[in-house]
Amino acid sequence: MKKGILLLTLFLSLHAAAQQTETLYLSGTGLGDTKTWDFYCSDGMNSQKWSKIEVPSQWELQGFGEYSYGRWYTIKGATPPTETGIYRTSFLIPSDWEGKQIVIVFEGVMTDTEVLVNGSLAGDIHQGGFNRFSYDITDKIKTGKNNLEVKVSKESSDRLVNAAERKADWWIFGGIYRPVYLEAKPAVNIERIAVDAKADGSFYADVFTTPLEEGYKINANITPVKLYGNDQPSTYKKQSASLKTGTKHEVNFRWDVVKQWNTETPNLYNIELELIDKNNSTVHVHKERIGFRTVEFRVKDGLYVNGTKVVLKGINRHSFHPDGGRTTSREISLMDGELIKEMNMNAVRFHYAPDKHFMDVCDSLGIFVVNELAGWQNSYGTEIGSKLVKSLVTRDVNHPSLILWSNGNEGGFNYDLNPLYRKYDPQKRHVIHAWADFDNLDTHHYPTYLTGIARFTNGYKVFMPTEFQHGMYDQGHGAGLEDFWDRYTAHPLFAGGFMWDFSDNAVKRTDKGGLLDSDGSNGTDGILGPYRQKEGSYYTVREVWAPIRFEPLFITSSFNGEFLVRNDYLFSNLNTCRMEYKVLSAPSPLSGRTGQEVISSGDVHLPAIDPREAGRAKISVPPNFFDGDILEIKAWDSHNKEICTWTWPIRYAGEYTQKQLRQAIQPGTATVRQEGDKIKLSAPGVIVSFNTTDGLIHEVRNNNGTLSFNNGPLPVGMKARVKEVKHRQEGDNAVFTVFYAGAVDSIRWEMTPAGLLNMHAVTLNNARAGIGFDEAVFEDNIPIFGFTFSYPEENVKSMEWFGRGPYRVWRNRIRGANYGIWNKDYNNTITGADFENMVYPEFKGYHGNLYWGTLLTSESPFTVYSASDGVFMRVFTPAEPADNKTNWSANPAFPEGDISFLYEIPAIRCFKPVSQQGPNSQPSNIRIKIGDEGVHMNLWFDFSGRHL
Repeated sequence: MKKGILLLTLFLSLHAAAQQTETLYLSGTGLGDTKTWDFYCSDGMNSQKWSKIEVPSQWELQGFGEYSYGRWYTIKGATPPTETGIYRTSFLIPSDWEGKQIVIVFEGVMTDTEVLVNGSLAGDIHQGGFNRFSYDITDKIKTGKNNLEVKVSKESSDRLVNAAERKADWWIFGGIYRPVYLEAKPAVNIERIAVDAKADGSFYADVFTTPLEEGYKINANITPVKLYGNDQPSTYKKQSASLKTGTKHEVNFRWDVVKQWNTETPNLYNIELELIDKNNSTVHVHKERIGFRTVEFRVKDGLYVNGTKVVLKGINRHSFHPDGGRTTSREISLMDGELIKEMNMNAVRFHYAPDKHFMDVCDSLGIFVVNELAGWQNSYGTEIGSKLVKSLVTRDVNHPSLILWSNGNEGGFNYDLNPLYRKYDPQKRHVIHAWADFDNLDTHHYPTYLTGIARFTNGYKVFMPTEFQHGMYDQGHGAGLEDFWDRYTAHPLFAGGFMWDFSDNAVKRTDKGGLLDSDGSNGTDGILGPYRQKEGSYYTVREVWAPIRFEPLFITSSFNGEFLVRNDYLFSNLNTCRMEYKVLSAPSPLSGRTGQEVISSGDVHLPAIDPREAGRAKISVPPNFFDGDILEIKAWDSHNKEICTWTWPIRYAGEYTQKQLRQAIQPGTATVRQEGDKIKLSAPGVIVSFNTTDGLIHEVRNNNGTLSFNNGPLPVGMKARVKEVKHRQEGDNAVFTVFYAGAVDSIRWEMTPAGLLNMHAVTLNNARAGIGFDEAVFEDNIPIFGFTFSYPEENVKSMEWFGRGPYRVWRNRIRGANYGIWNKDYNNTITGADFENMVYPEFKGYHGNLYWGTLLTSESPFTVYSASDGVFMRVFTPAEPADNKTNWSANPAFPEGDISFLYEIPAIRCFKPVSQQGPNSQPSNIRIKIGDEGVHMNLWFDFSGRHL
């Protein structure tokens, strides 16, 4: 009896397996998982001889052919490479595939592809390098060994295919770069389905089959894949629908208790469709993963998902990796998807069909997708374009993450193709023309802050720039984002936007010893480096787009533990998140202690507020709260993924620095003396001499010898000349004062017995200038303001500092840099350019909200303390890229000198000039009237050699 049951169970399981689609890979699955085929390349590297190649791959990265960037046409006399490649391999067909329908599938080949199976053409030559294609080869194969030959032409014989795909702002490659596999199905089968699974649990599908006679039906069932929450059933009632004759059928089902898919709780189900014949036997089982959700575009309103108006926080992404070109892997897709979510983004757009596994990742992690037919400024012809639209839509139509189709980019629109998207998509998702104002959705690329007349500011169309915040080198992305986002989200017709681009597209050149090549500035647009290194804008975007937003706050003695917060989620209540705080003590070199220390911690109570509501978060203020220097708050979402970290200083700079100075009081006397045109301030172990003619530091000496810190303070952003100098003894301290004519009133230097040198500068003081009541000093367009000094860059080994970090900041990219004690070794990283020397964070540049900073040098360490709030410390000047193909610099102009202390620093451009960005990108101005205190800068220099 038991043996009979076991045999029956085995028979049923084998029978069920036999009715499912079977897959046999002829290639590997992607980068890091390949199979070796025979290969012949016509031209370029390793050409005109039979060799071996890994499949899938781009043949250039395997050492064949010629590398080319798609903007080759901008170079006078240049032509694109036109090599062809011939691939050969063999495969075995198992005997149990006899009588089945067998299809060979190519996920992606660049570009014209001719396929021969056992010497016979599989079908018409495929044209179009980014889309899946397949051939039914049932009548061309046999059980046992079979031969496959694939001829690939890098350039298409169709001029419009080349214009759409290969005259573009990206690398153009050749080869079978995505997987190749066989699919075996029963002779009677379900070819594909196109579903509309709505938020209410209703399910519609177009079911495409081999020709059916009367009497067939579909049984349907869903099973949970990933559900958030445990209040849903694990099994659902199987449903059934009768089919008519033919190859296209419509079925409708409904499951009342389903969980909706959205970007915050991406609930997923497997749909299993059984094709049942008139004898009630299962002839084929089709399985696919779906999500129940409803997408609507409402004219003069917005984009809605499950009845919720959404705002897309998006990024554009290429399918690209330095080691594989456009050959990637499931692991790369998952890594990229997680990075997108880490930056608090909820949407992604492509310039062509992405890898299928990246679409799966978007479904699983919860990332909205805008899927685009290739066409960078030029479109496909209608005949080929129609085939490619069908391929694009039928492959991806069932992904719940996909919410919009895009018919080409930046002018690459073939209007004849627009109706085809809805023909193949039962959800009738809206079709955009990326960068155009089309069909009531304005996707205007790279809008300015004040865009625009009859457009967004005073317009009545939904606005969603499919490209903005262009990130060339260190520019863009976070730079200016806060201004743009605050302005745009204040408009009821704003549907979000997509920054350009996800990662630097630098390819590892096999012909140049593994050099990473981005074709100069053409491929350097990423918020991440080529190997997904995090650049500074990563952290700014992460904070600006965090779904929890704090209203601006300074912590003062009246702080009672409350924060006003806003819920910027689309679908989630804030009580699904958790938040913790830490109070940190941040010692300085004067304290003799190292590193910051947690002195208190606890939970933050979050209010139960729905999206777009504000409420009060609260901590119970611990008794030692004001003994700390930094308040740090960190939040996690409902999936225990970190959202963001925020920090606030507990003490202002003056109070903090005075506390540190009290730890360095020592007996004795500092002295001042004049020797010719030099004034020397001295204390035990430290001597600083000044020129009396220009008031600048001439020399610094300590017990270790000479410290090459000099040639300052030079005014930056203002003019001044020395009027007179004075020196005197003030008790135990020595004082040297320089009085100026011009924007600087005076700079007072005071040496203490502990060897600490105070610089107190007073600028723009009209009380001393004698200006009348109705007069004022007004200076406009001040991009940079403060004082600068010189120090040899080659002497510096590393730096430690207390302030914002660890990344450098720009005037329009300060968010995301947190308060703390940071350290980094010297590097000369040129962001997005010198890929062989990519060390992050970059050493050089501006560092925000200085409390103290120590440079560790080959001579002696020295530290500067700021007793003034809001001072930026500039450390050297970042190098410019050597191969910048644009007509503007990668960095704004830096002041002369090497080490600067500034109240104002420049903004960095974001593809468009700074003048077209928001208020936080604009140069400042200042107005001083009689009675004003002027602008003071209070710094302390410790040249004694102390450090943590």
